[in-house]
Amino acid sequence: MGQEISGSRFKKHDFEAFRRRLKAETDLLGRWFAEQRFSARHGSVGFELEAWLVDAAAQPAPENVRFLQQLPDALVTPELSLFNVELNSTPLALGGNALGAMHQELSANWLRCRETASAMGLRLAMIGILPTVRDEVLTLANMSLLTRYKALNEQVMRLRGGRALILEIQGREHLRTEHHDVMLEAATTSFQLHFQVAQEKAARYFNVATILSAPMVAASANSPLLFGRRLWQESRIPLFEQAVDIGGIEGAASGPLKRVTFGSGYVRESMFELFQENLEHYPMLLPVELAERPEALSHLRLQNGTIWRWNRPLVGFDKDGTPHLRIEHRVVPAGPSVIDSIANAALFFGLMTTIAEQERGVEVKLDFARARDNFYNAAKHSLDAPIMWLDGKNWRLQELFRRHLLPMAREGLEESGCTAGDIDLYLGIIEERIRTGRTGAAWQGNYIEQTGSDMVELVERYLELQDSGMPVHEWPI
Repeated sequence: MGQEISGSRFKKHDFEAFRRRLKAETDLLGRWFAEQRFSARHGSVGFELEAWLVDAAAQPAPENVRFLQQLPDALVTPELSLFNVELNSTPLALGGNALGAMHQELSANWLRCRETASAMGLRLAMIGILPTVRDEVLTLANMSLLTRYKALNEQVMRLRGGRALILEIQGREHLRTEHHDVMLEAATTSFQLHFQVAQEKAARYFNVATILSAPMVAASANSPLLFGRRLWQESRIPLFEQAVDIGGIEGAASGPLKRVTFGSGYVRESMFELFQENLEHYPMLLPVELAERPEALSHLRLQNGTIWRWNRPLVGFDKDGTPHLRIEHRVVPAGPSVIDSIANAALFFGLMTTIAEQERGVEVKLDFARARDNFYNAAKHSLDAPIMWLDGKNWRLQELFRRHLLPMAREGLEESGCTAGDIDLYLGIIEERIRTGRTGAAWQGNYIEQTGSDMVELVERYLELQDSGMPVHEWPI
């Protein structure tokens, strides 16, 4: 979806032509899998951090056009709404001081972005859902000025037959509202983690990422509030799923396959199965003709970018043109701080490595339906969630972290060759977060309980502590 397009109005022949190109590129990708054409490099990692622009009144500021004009940087890009931007990282090989280097790069980029925003009378916030965002500002008037977003909205509403999107979340409180465009999606910002995988390991790593979605969303929860209501600990999950609520079969808005989805099952043999599913089960949303040669897979990649699996397969290219495979882990929200973000990344990379390299047959140990239930329980209840783990036992997630997951994450980072100092620093932050139970979501909930429900004061205090650089487990109320 980072790819800009030239128009937003499509006719029947546009869809037919796009499908032909998509079919040809999917067939080509299938041959590459059969011929094992992908890069053997494994363990290159990176991230994308989505952030909010906030004005002096702690409200979303629809100023990303002016902001990006003031800060021309290829690693800082627009997002769906005018009040969001995205910070990207430089890929690094996991090992050595990679975690520290990621921290240093994100800190420097975040500081430059903060300074640019400050010069405009604005502030920058990393938080899954900004507590002061209101339903009435999530309108097409605040959509970023890119054709692909306009086209996306038109096609989503076409597939729904013009029917309003219904948002209904039952959590600590109940929220129900209607919306007539996709801008509800703009209320969700995430910290998306990328992990490059060698072809022979890709299926196993993808399934492990799926299983890890539950503990990762629990440990990183930072979105408990929407429109003044306390909902799930990570309300971003149901919000995003309902914001683009169209099925995977033409005309079936309530079809069995959703555009935002935990998935339809584990990968069996290779990640190619997911691209086949993209072709066979998902209608095209952006049927544009792209001039690149078939080997660029431009239509296949555009189609994949309009299907938001919580763990998404990606095909990219090394500098020499060799294709490679990546897993995009999308369950982690933005924030609460720079160092918390790198700690979340360290946790994911460490757990991925240990479980994928040591645990065989994870799909047998934990069936897909259970992994999916784990994920939604964890999004609702965070560290208090009960889940079933690979040992077949039921665990409260806080205890599972203490007994098993933290040691496994440490082992994976050690196996990857990360420095002892980095491992101690970043996993130490996760350890304290688990011990105290102080996630970003827990901090926001505690603030409201102790001070009342003033969302402006909450955002002001949150930004003050975020700018201090302290990890969230050290934040006072």
